[in-house]
Amino acid sequence: MVNPLEQAIFEMIRQRKATSFCPSEVVRWIYPQDWRHFMPDVQETMMDLYREDKILVTQQGIAVDPNFLPKGPVRITSKTEETNGSTKDEYEHT
Repeated sequence: MVNPLEQAIFEMIRQRKATSFCPSEVVRWIYPQDWRHFMPDVQETMMDLYREDKILVTQQGIAVDPNFLPKGPVRITSKTEETNGSTKDEYEHT
């Protein structure tokens, strides 16, 4: 079964190219009326994709710890984009 949030994340990456975006932008795009309800779902999907090394998730330009859901605002970007030279192995625990 295809995960619509996963598809939306990859579509937003395709559209944005090198520009990062907030996970809330994904759910606002596909669920504009009830987007807050879907925030836990998009965060879970985002972290799954990050752990699978398919996307980058950063906070203040630094890769987040893949073992924990970060607190505060994060950004999603393509795995092929550089983020200040940091990698998932160099995350800051938040």
